Amino acid sequence: MDSPMLNQLFRQLFRHPACQSFRRPPASLSRQTRTFLTRRTPGKRKPQDDAMLWTKRGDYPKNIEEEYKLYPTVTAKELRNRRERPRQVKMLTREFVDDSLYNPHYGYFSKHATIFSPGEPFDFNNIEDGPAFHRLLGQRYTEFEDLLDEVKPDVARQLWHTPTELFRPYYGETIARYLVSNYKLTLYPYHDLIIYEMGAGNGTMMLNILDFIRDTDYEVYQRTKFKIIEISPALADLQMKNLMDTLNFKGHRDRVEIVNRSIFDWDTYVHSPCFFLALEVFDNFSHDTIRYDSKTELPQQGGVLIDADGEFHEFYNTRLDPVAARFLRVRQAAARRPYPSPLGPRVLRGLRSAPPFGSSHSLPEYIPTRLMQFFDVLNQYFPAHRLVSSDFSSLPDAVPGLNAPVVQTRYQRQTVPVSTPFVHQGYFDIFFPTDFNVVEDVYRAVTGKLTQVTSHEDFVNRWAYIEDTETRNGENPLLSWYKNASMLMTV
Repeated sequence: MDSPMLNQLFRQLFRHPACQSFRRPPASLSRQTRTFLTRRTPGKRKPQDDAMLWTKRGDYPKNIEEEYKLYPTVTAKELRNRRERPRQVKMLTREFVDDSLYNPHYGYFSKHATIFSPGEPFDFNNIEDGPAFHRLLGQRYTEFEDLLDEVKPDVARQLWHTPTELFRPYYGETIARYLVSNYKLTLYPYHDLIIYEMGAGNGTMMLNILDFIRDTDYEVYQRTKFKIIEISPALADLQMKNLMDTLNFKGHRDRVEIVNRSIFDWDTYVHSPCFFLALEVFDNFSHDTIRYDSKTELPQQGGVLIDADGEFHEFYNTRLDPVAARFLRVRQAAARRPYPSPLGPRVLRGLRSAPPFGSSHSLPEYIPTRLMQFFDVLNQYFPAHRLVSSDFSSLPDAVPGLNAPVVQTRYQRQTVPVSTPFVHQGYFDIFFPTDFNVVEDVYRAVTGKLTQVTSHEDFVNRWAYIEDTETRNGENPLLSWYKNASMLMTV
């Protein structure tokens, strides 16, 4: 934490104006500094009426019992219209993550985040091998960011790539083959081909799918409708601009609708059969934190208290909120196979909690409560949907815990990882792995639908023309780059 780059990052974040609290703090507490990267020591049980357990930081041993009693509990939805980051509040972990990522005024995806576009598609057949492709990609990255800096320099710009952009148009064509094939097998000619896409980025997947259907099966194209559900106003505008700017947009405009709304605010019943694309979006759905008492194995739900100085204090409560409690019940009832626990194997649990090596509580487990609520939306408003989803099944360099996220930012074009999700809101990407065994069972329980889970590599091998992305020596980045990704589909 003493590197020059991190020190510069801290100074950059500290320059921002102090945030306003929900209640006016006493003058003695209105300091203008804050610490957003913290290491925490194991928590101690405090005798409180509400069974709150807070985690005392070794470098800042502040007792938060009084603040915990006084501060209101808020949600990301309640903060949506606030332009300043909150202080003197309590938040569940999922609400903090939602606020940090999606707040329209300071959230990660509204402030600094940009999706990399490589310009011209890569000519894989004329690239020597995988390392050569990697070098070419680095060169394109630099050129892309240089052009952005000419318009508006930003040392804290967040830039990431997607398989849709890297393998344009081939990855989109792969998804299109799957959609058209399944549409013609089960829905054609009695229904239109209706496609919803959530979190469409630059809109490249939409364009690649529509181009492919138009060029290969014009009869199906005439019956195709593509609808994007996009939470970010900036991305919704960009998607429409890219649609209108493309040389091949003719005909697409009448088949596209872009709805600038969060999927969790959806209230329109869609009775028609449709395909619902959720590609690389599960990872940014917020999670709740749960830890377990090592002796009783009872769960405790985590959250964060933000004090008058902007300091974050992690706490746990033995009373679970209804969403987290429901997830645990659904997971247990729906499980068709054992799922991992932060308590470890049952036969070893007694030894793990015994002194001198034992701990009174497990490491946190991050449970995908928001993903379960997304399945609720599909079940309630899209009862005839077929889900096509993909995401990372594992992630390296995650913060401590089971199913824990990677938390990182970019500063001066370098990646800076941190060890906690409770960081300066809007400047850090927080993304989670997906346990597809658990998620598949929860999806089945919520929607009543049958599913298939497959690796990304197997899906691409079946539906792509893999020759399109082979290099001269026979390597194929489309297959080798996403070994830790899986697909979940409704059948």
